[in-house]
Amino acid sequence: MNKQMIVFFLVVWCLQVTSLSQTKNNATDWFESANKKYELYNFRGAIADFTEAINLKSDYSDAFYGRGQAKSSLKDYQGAIDDYTEAIKLKLDYVDAYNYRGYAKSELKDYQGAVVDFTKAIDLKPENAYAYHHRAHAKVQLKEYQGAIADYTEAIKLNPDYFQSFFEKGKAEVEFKDYQGAIADFTELIKLSPDNAVAYYNRGNVKFLLNDYQGAIADYDEAIKLQPEYIDAYNNNGRAKYKLNDYQGAITYFTYAIDKKPNFAEAYNNRGIAKSDLKDYQGSLNDCTLAIKAKPDFSDAFYNRGRTFLMLNQKGDARIDFMKAKELGCSVSQDTLDMCK
Repeated sequence: MNKQMIVFFLVVWCLQVTSLSQTKNNATDWFESANKKYELYNFRGAIADFTEAINLKSDYSDAFYGRGQAKSSLKDYQGAIDDYTEAIKLKLDYVDAYNYRGYAKSELKDYQGAVVDFTKAIDLKPENAYAYHHRAHAKVQLKEYQGAIADYTEAIKLNPDYFQSFFEKGKAEVEFKDYQGAIADFTELIKLSPDNAVAYYNRGNVKFLLNDYQGAIADYDEAIKLQPEYIDAYNNNGRAKYKLNDYQGAITYFTYAIDKKPNFAEAYNNRGIAKSDLKDYQGSLNDCTLAIKAKPDFSDAFYNRGRTFLMLNQKGDARIDFMKAKELGCSVSQDTLDMCK
């Protein structure tokens, strides 16, 4: 390599070094670099650059917040909480830091702490649909269903297209036993998202609770049309048919569920009950046994197999299963045990 080429490469190298130093010679440069890395899902690189920004400017609230976001993306929720807390100390009205610190606390199951943070975020920004929605979620975990429903309602008022709020509000209403309210919310969600199989499935479940088995079947059918692999919808469709004394139809749907999920203990147990009602006792025993094989602590399957053994006058086997069911927490009356003598 001649002398002229060597000089050329040295000049290029010096320019590159100078350029690099100029791009990151202050906290703002590191902050901007961190944001770019964050946008590219390079969260560890973002954390490193946010840290450089903080080292150069210890009161950089946005850098603490950004580093918290990156840590949260890596599921380091305690680290995120620490950074959000620093951001809040530096900027007392930092709404987003309260929002996301609340979210991180929820992920760590500190639901009371999450409620406090979301409440502060709402105080600072009353039109905060995100905070209402996530405060509601924390309240559900605390079994404060009425408060959760009120918060989901506010989130929906602020953002009428907030699909998840309709869905979660409906689930909270089920827990609160406001079944008609739940149906109304799942129906509204279906209007907003007609292809939402989960909304049909959940509305079907509420109708089932109201003993509207035909309505439940119609919703389960829609869920299955939209999502042909919806295993729970097949199983619950079978349960609704069973309630209508359509035992053969129930068996058909339980079988669909089992075909799609061969270790589906609940579907085996349900099919076993339906077969017993059709006096197919051997088929019932086989299904209950398969349910127990798939789920060895399935108390209901032991109970139902015991009931079938009793119908076959196999009292010893029936007693063994009833005692096992009782051991696993199933309620077995003394009268039932006395029948096995």
